[in-house]
Formats: sequence, C-alpha cells, structure tokens
Amino acid sequence: MVWLVKPGRRPFKLSKVLSALRNTKYSRDYFSQAGAFRCIRKATTSISFWIALFFLVRLFGITNPPLEYQHNWRQVSGLMVARNFLENDCNILFPGTDDFRSNKANVGMEFPLLNYLHYTTSLLFGFNHWYGRLINLIISTLGLIAFYKILIAIFKNEEISLFSTLLLASSIWFSFSRKMMPDTFSISLMFIGIYFGLNFLKDKRIYQILLYSLFTSLSILSKIPACIYLIGLLAYLLFSNYNFTFKAKIVAFTIPSLVFSYLWYFVWCQKLSSDYGYWFISERPFLMGLKEIFIKYELTFKNFIFNSFQGIISFIIFIIGLIKLIKNKERKILINFFLIFSFFMVFVFKSGYFFYHHNYYVIPFVPAMALVAGYGLSKMSTKAIYLPFLLVGICESLYNQKSDFVIPHSEMYRMSLEGIMSKFSTKDDLILVNGNGNPQMMYLAHRKGWDCVDWEITDLRHIIKIVTQNCKFIVINKNNNDELKELELPLDKVFENEDFLIYNTKRLKF
Repeated sequence: MVWLVKPGRRPFKLSKVLSALRNTKYSRDYFSQAGAFRCIRKATTSISFWIALFFLVRLFGITNPPLEYQHNWRQVSGLMVARNFLENDCNILFPGTDDFRSNKANVGMEFPLLNYLHYTTSLLFGFNHWYGRLINLIISTLGLIAFYKILIAIFKNEEISLFSTLLLASSIWFSFSRKMMPDTFSISLMFIGIYFGLNFLKDKRIYQILLYSLFTSLSILSKIPACIYLIGLLAYLLFSNYNFTFKAKIVAFTIPSLVFSYLWYFVWCQKLSSDYGYWFISERPFLMGLKEIFIKYELTFKNFIFNSFQGIISFIIFIIGLIKLIKNKERKILINFFLIFSFFMVFVFKSGYFFYHHNYYVIPFVPAMALVAGYGLSKMSTKAIYLPFLLVGICESLYNQKSDFVIPHSEMYRMSLEGIMSKFSTKDDLILVNGNGNPQMMYLAHRKGWDCVDWEITDLRHIIKIVTQNCKFIVINKNNNDELKELELPLDKVFENEDFLIYNTKRLKF
C-alpha cells in the first residue's frame, strides 16, 4: 500500500486519490477513452478481427454477375456445371456444361465439389449465380482461420502467424476467394484438413483423423496442386517429436486422399474426357512445358513477383524473410519451404503456357510465400520498421485488386441476352455464339450450343456444318468486332439491336 505523507499533514492513501480523480467529469472521459484505446488495440492485434473485416469487405458486390474483365470465362464455366446439376442430371460423377460436345455436354474436369455445393444451395433457395461466390468466400475464410491456427501450433509465435495470415488474406487470395473458382477453395480445404491432423497428434481423438482424411481428400479432388501442403506436413512430422505411432497413423490416413484423387483424375476423368470431351486442356508434356516456361521466363517471374501478392512491397517482404531464414539458419522451415517449392514447380512445368497466361495458377504457392514474408516481418526490430512495410504492402495489394469488385457498365448489356432469346426460342434450342473461346454468352443466353471465333461466323461452310447438327439460332455479339455491325447472313434475321444480331437457321437463303 502506498502512503503519501507531507510534513504537518495527515497521511492518506494513493488509492483514495485515484478514486477521487476517477469521479470527476474530465477523468471519467479520460479513463473511458483509455479503455476504448485498449479495446481497439486488443481488437487490432486479434486475428479474428482482421479475418472478420476481410470477410465483410469481400461481401461488397458479392451478388455481381460474372462480368469482371478477368476470368469471367472460368467462372461461367463453373456456373454452367452447377446449373446443369440443377436442371438436368444431378449425378456428381457426370458434370456437364453448356458447351455442346455430346447430347449431355458432359466433360472430364476436376471433382466438381464447389459446383455441387452451389447446386444443393439452389435446391433450397432457387438458382442464383452468386451462391458460388459466397460458398467460396465462406470456405476460404475458414481456410484463413485454419492457416493461422496451423502456424500457431507449429511456431508457437503469434506475430509470425498474424503477419503471415494478413499477407495471405490481402494477396491474390483476396479477390479469388470470392470467385466461382476452386483455387482458394481447394487450398482452404487442405488447411482445414491439416488443422484436424495436427489436433489428432495432440488430442488423439479418432474423429479428428477422420476429418483430416476427409478434408484433404476433398481438397486434392477439387484441385490437384493442393497436395503440395501434404508434402509440407509430412516433412514437418519427420522433424517433430510426436509419438511415432500417431505419425504413422497420419501417413496411413493420407493414403485415401491420394487414392481417391488418382481414381478421379487418372481413371474416371480420363473416361469422361474420351467419351465426351475435356473441361480444358491445361496439361503439357513435361519437356514442352519446361521449354514454354523458359521461353517466357519474364511472364513466369511476373506470376511469382507481382501476381502472387498483387504488389511489389509484399514480395520484397518475402525476399527479406527468405534472407532472414537463411541468415538465422532456420533449417526446418527452409527444408519445408523448398520441398513445397520443388513439388509446385512440377505443376508449373506441366502447365507450361497456362501457368504464365493465368495469374491464378500461382495461388497454391502463395500461402508458403506468405509464411516466409510473415517470418521476415516478425524478425524486424521495431514497429517503426515492420508496421509501415505491412500496411503499405497490404494497401498496395488491395488497391491493385479493386477492379474485381466493380462491374464495368459497358459489360452490363450482356445480361439482357436471356430475356431477348426467350421471346422467340426455348431453352432446348441449340445456338452458335461468337464467344471467341469464352462461353459467357452461351451461359447468359441460358442455352446449350457451340462457341466460335468471329471469322467463323462469316464462313458459310462452318455455319452449314453447325446447322446440320440441329443448331437453331446464331447469336452474334456485334461489340466484338466493328465488321460484325454490317454483317448480313443468308438467314432469317429475328432480332437486332446495337449489341446483338440473331438469326434463325431454320431456312438458309442461298
């Protein structure tokens, strides 16, 4: 107890002085503000606060139609599969698109888990394109939580875990975690699975290892490159002090994940592809892919240097982290990182042209880069150094992704296509569209059919070939090419406005 004593005065307790001060008007305001600052400080150092904030921000424009400039083709391809489950065959083993390659338009593709979740949601609420966005956002947010908890379990360091998770959340993950695409979705399922696996090693509960096997299986089925983090997990177990028996059980329960993935991709998917057609061909012979990567090495580096974090500052932080790992001789982390990198490069070389042509191909490796960058930040000496790096890096990354949250007004005309088609055709009518490889028009018309490039529209031989396959209408987007605005075909014109020109193929005019 502290006493203050002055000569000739009665001693009094300091606690009474503080109590009296707190009861004054100004002191009450001060202490309430101090309490508020403490709450703010506590919130901003909590990963729950930041993950919730990132989730809420990404809800902006969640109901936008798939008209973004980047990768709208990939989203509508997935939306077609979900809608076909609802309207045609709901058998998950036979995913189908609107790209008419057979009577059912089935394709060989990655396991359509995200599409099927979209379908089951539509059973309850009716079909809406943005359900897929929301499902991916929810799973990808859970993936961030699992990523953070995995790092806490391994490093026992809140700073590394917090910084790594923030850098991952603001990276390319930020925009792609709200697209109807399985890239962040699959990696998130892997992190959730690994989280349960680590919990099994600690708590020894059987349901945890079963959930580990389930989520890792669904992860690799959704997208094969997610398996690189199984390599990281197994390397971590090799250096860890966990009981050998339980480590062996983790390895044993990893086998089903690999077996199911093999059966889907290399047995069943090959059959679907040979019977109906491919989803898209993104695999190259290894040497061909290797050659393509080295020829376009600058675009390959861009995918790692810029596209990964969607900014240069965060990549610089990653390089700092890599240097500090080497300087501090963090052998376990370095071995784990380079193992993941080595296996990821196998996918890079197998993808070849597609890797540097599509920025989302780098997504599987970004969490490993975020970990290294988070380590680098945690080893900086003071907040005056690492906070500016962190804040500027996050702001740069988010700024470079802002266009994904706003649909260009110039693209909104496409949304009228289904209403136009419904005036004179049914959903069973097959159509030909000049999408130039993008099935977006076919999806928005809510019809099945064929896609072609602009010049094929003017080739009468190509039109006759398609008409003999029961094509009923030719839909031309005049905005693709100024020459199409003056196009006249020997067919019955049923509709024309400033955007679309539609012909009925029922009677060719020779």
